[in-house]
Amino acid sequence: MTGKLSVIHSYPIWLPQTQTWMYNQVKYLPDTIKAIISCEHVQNLDQFELPRIYASNSPLGLHYFLSRTLRKLGIQYRIGPIANITKQEGATVLHSHFGTTGWHNLIAAKRNQLKHVVTFYGLDVNKVPQQHPVWRKRYTQLFEEADLFLCEGPYMARSLAAQGCPANKIKVHHLGIPLENLSFQPRKWRQGETLRVLIVASFREKKGIPDALLALGKIKDQVDLEITIIGDASKENSSQNEKRRILTLIESLELTSRVRLLGYQPYKVILAEAFRHHIFLSPSVTASDGDSEGGAPVVLIEMMATGMPIVSTTHCDIPEVVEYGKKDWLVAEHDVDALANRLIWLIEHPGEWTQLTQQGRYHVERHFDASVQGLKLSEIYFSLIN
Repeated sequence: MTGKLSVIHSYPIWLPQTQTWMYNQVKYLPDTIKAIISCEHVQNLDQFELPRIYASNSPLGLHYFLSRTLRKLGIQYRIGPIANITKQEGATVLHSHFGTTGWHNLIAAKRNQLKHVVTFYGLDVNKVPQQHPVWRKRYTQLFEEADLFLCEGPYMARSLAAQGCPANKIKVHHLGIPLENLSFQPRKWRQGETLRVLIVASFREKKGIPDALLALGKIKDQVDLEITIIGDASKENSSQNEKRRILTLIESLELTSRVRLLGYQPYKVILAEAFRHHIFLSPSVTASDGDSEGGAPVVLIEMMATGMPIVSTTHCDIPEVVEYGKKDWLVAEHDVDALANRLIWLIEHPGEWTQLTQQGRYHVERHFDASVQGLKLSEIYFSLIN
């Protein structure tokens, strides 16, 4: 591995508040990689500022609405900006984030003779081709023309192979988290104290928030509960419907006085809330429209790293993340009774929390350190050009 490699990271928006994990992928690349961001417009730069961000247009510009329309029509359009960046920065590798972005970038990658890496993250694996069958044909083209496909874990890799991606083009690459910013503080709780439970998720069916509330409703008479939900609905109808379902459940389960709804919050607020809570509850499920985590929510890795016990499901690659050395710790999707029983076990065994959380931190340090994963990602890039 010699010299410095210029890599273009492509995604339409740099960067939605819920995608800290994409920021960390770029930020923690070693000095052997010159990372360049190619996007259509920027937001939240106070949280996600990096050198060499090329935004092709402003949110209100004519070019923005034109490119958004072309994207909705399924026209491969990202040729000019990537060509200009390739020439200016001497790029040799293009990293498209999400499979849909990868397909739109195929012509640009080919015309500029760029090695093309595509990372799939979740909804692009199953929901997109299930809801929009035209993407099955597009993925066939993508799998044939791009050089390498990265997945968060083995479940997602198998899902991608089932879509027709050649196995020799698929590589599992864990998303890393900044461990130096996540101090390990094993949570402690004693009988008689208020038990603080944290949920951090967008209001989407796959996040399983209604199941979390139903489980909490089952134990509300056994312990003094404080429940904090960080997240909100998008403008999509399905997300708005999920929000109504969540609010209705909070009222019907008589949890209103115990629930704090904070909406979307910056990452630093999420961390501050994490350290004042005891348990993290994240029962992901496969949604009725096929949407899934694909891999695992990165927030699970972060919360486990801080020393918080995790209660979650066997969904997708979550078993790759939540590892406490206890058989059957994770529960089946939509098994509300099992979720409640996991919470009850934690309530009845507070003395075992330290050992549990130490095992979790060790697992994260071994497999999800952002600096280590950044180095591994750089090695993947170099392997494509050698």
